[in-house]
Amino acid sequence: MGYKIVVVGATGNVGHEMLNILAERAFPVDEIAALASRRSLGTEVSFGETTLKTQDLDTFDFTGWDIALFAIGSDATKKYAPVAAKAGCVVIDNSSLYRYDPDVPLIVPEVNADAIHGYTKKNIIANPNCSTAQMVVALKPLHDRATIKRVVVSTYQSVSGTGKNAIDELWDQTKGMYVPGQEVEPSVYPKQIAFNVIPHIDVFLDSGETKEEWKMVAETKKIVDTAIKVTATCVRVPVFVGHSEAVNIEFEEFLDEDEARDILREAPGIMVIDKREDGGYVTPVECVGDFATFISRIRQDSTIENGINLWCVSDNLRKGAALNAVQIAEVLGRECLKKG
Repeated sequence: MGYKIVVVGATGNVGHEMLNILAERAFPVDEIAALASRRSLGTEVSFGETTLKTQDLDTFDFTGWDIALFAIGSDATKKYAPVAAKAGCVVIDNSSLYRYDPDVPLIVPEVNADAIHGYTKKNIIANPNCSTAQMVVALKPLHDRATIKRVVVSTYQSVSGTGKNAIDELWDQTKGMYVPGQEVEPSVYPKQIAFNVIPHIDVFLDSGETKEEWKMVAETKKIVDTAIKVTATCVRVPVFVGHSEAVNIEFEEFLDEDEARDILREAPGIMVIDKREDGGYVTPVECVGDFATFISRIRQDSTIENGINLWCVSDNLRKGAALNAVQIAEVLGRECLKKG
């Protein structure tokens, strides 16, 4: 017996990926509904070999449905997620709305799957920020071995994390650089993104951090360990899909780089590609469409007593969003709902 699944925001980048991944992983689906706003009513989307027509989120009745994967913004989620949850449909939310709610579990299945049982307080489970999700997959097995004290991370985040309009802006600006008179002024981002990097993701806070940087700190503590100190610099780069991170980790105990490499090779959800030669590492272009979080450039940090550096790359539309949500649904079905 399978599940009745709803994908909310099915016409967006993440919604499309949710449908693709549900099909690719052969999630046990008895019935599936694709929801979108009224302006997208009737738009066709693919689920494996099946074509679905989107239904109106505003009038949809969630009663009798098992799981709803939400891929819409926080404002719309605030309106519709409680409706679905009250109707008995478990919400797995990709927005930031519920991530810091103490009554809502924030889950990365490879890291803290056991926390999923807390969903019953509100019938809602939160999906973490894309930049956090891939990092904590790498941190957790190392933390279990040597206890992480502090993490310093610099991110190199693709434009798909901002949405379709950002992808179009990068594409149009890139083309415009080669055609005199067709230059495209920034509208999605505060500065030109083509052939540039922007050290600014989300809004600025009074502390001087951006909210994206604050999210990485707060979410790592909630998912892995509240004792870990994290400082982040988040940067938007002219890449269409795939987030990269340079991560410096300080441990309580000494951890040899070779042991760290072996631990990561055995860890769930991770693929280690780490050769000290030209091209012996993974770049974002190579990770697109893959389920794994790729780790490269593992090496000792000689400037501190117990330090490791590594390079972490993942498809942000997959592990950073849609894949993690589907993995949560798999754990939910296996551990809690137990239909399939």
